[in-house]
Amino acid sequence: MNEVQLADRVSAVRAFNRLYTGVIGVLDEGPADAEYSLPEARVLFELAHQDPLPVTDLRKRLDLDAGYASRLLTRLEARGLIVRERSDEDARRQLVRPTAAGRDAFAVLNRRSTEQIAGLLRRFADEDQQRLLTAMRTIGDLVGDRRRDPALVLRPPRPGDFGWVVERHGALYAREYGFDARFEALVARAVAGFAESHDDPRQAFWIAELDGERVGSIGCGRGSGEHTAQLRLLLLEPSARGHGVGKRLVAECVEFARAHGYRAMELWTMSVLTAAHALYRTRGFELVAEEPDDGFGPALTRQFWRLAF
Repeated sequence: MNEVQLADRVSAVRAFNRLYTGVIGVLDEGPADAEYSLPEARVLFELAHQDPLPVTDLRKRLDLDAGYASRLLTRLEARGLIVRERSDEDARRQLVRPTAAGRDAFAVLNRRSTEQIAGLLRRFADEDQQRLLTAMRTIGDLVGDRRRDPALVLRPPRPGDFGWVVERHGALYAREYGFDARFEALVARAVAGFAESHDDPRQAFWIAELDGERVGSIGCGRGSGEHTAQLRLLLLEPSARGHGVGKRLVAECVEFARAHGYRAMELWTMSVLTAAHALYRTRGFELVAEEPDDGFGPALTRQFWRLAF
């Protein structure tokens, strides 16, 4: 990235910050003309979710220095919203808890915030709401602390999923391996085959989601013989790596084939896809043949793998 590109990206981030600051000004639990300031509202929020809360923990969560935190808590205490007390276990530790009035105040603020955010979301159609939430999750994943245990779900395809599989294969393989449009065309034909045979009981397709976001796919189709299945269209988004998604997808596909009477499973892949090879070996696949292949742009080696049940 050169300096011009960096400057353009800095400008884009600053423009987003100005836009989002305006949105936050509308949605904050404690706007300027409200009874409570934003810091006061944030304290009430934290206390509503942990009662009592050590003052040191509160300061860390809200990134407050000791002096400002003390003045803030003094104001809330004077208004009868919180009480401070010494810990029974360690007299050096000070605890803070909400009073009944503090809990009532939080309930009002929480209801107001919910109504404001719901009003914002109602401005958009359902599809645009999903796009907004996905973008928010992306920002959170990149600049925040990503959860170590996001919820993984494998499900059948829904309308729009097959188009996503084609698009993501094309974009990812072009970016990471230099594949050209012929690869995307191949994926489109394979996806069309699954879509057209959706009522075939011996074929299946799965979409993987992490916390509701699509991050992967795999299909089990008919292979070269009546008793041989084929593993196809394994896809894993970079953001999903390290969460066991690929392992779960391959396991689901293999177990489906085994349960539906197949005696073996085959697949073809490229030699550069070393991460996928590790998944296949873990499930017992063996490399049985190789051949040169330049059908997608770069000079590559096509590999054929097989697993007997």
